[in-house]
Amino acid sequence: QVRLVESGGGSVQVGGSLRLSCTASRLTHSMAWFRQAPGTERSGVAAIDSTGKIGYVDSVKGRFTISQADDKRILYLQMNRLKSEDTAIYFCAADDEPDFHAPAGRRGDFEYWGRGTQVTVSS
Repeated sequence: QVRLVESGGGSVQVGGSLRLSCTASRLTHSMAWFRQAPGTERSGVAAIDSTGKIGYVDSVKGRFTISQADDKRILYLQMNRLKSEDTAIYFCAADDEPDFHAPAGRRGDFEYWGRGTQVTVSS
């Protein structure tokens, strides 16, 4: 089992920035950020695996950056130039296998999930 704990969510104005963090209880081989807005399905935002593969959904390319701490147990999502449509609950996900479906993973790619952190972007 892997415990994932997200932090860093909050409220920000359009154009602002936030950095999300996710701490894993042990090392895994792929990690990702998903998000879910009210009335929508949870969908992948950005993902990274132990082979160095990184993927982003088109709507966040150039604005969001996924990265890991050196020990690979902490996952970050730097979110810049935030838009109102980025408002959602953001979930950290992880799996013991590398690789994920393009562009930023599917729910079935990841076995372990955090409880989520709310990001609200207002104008």
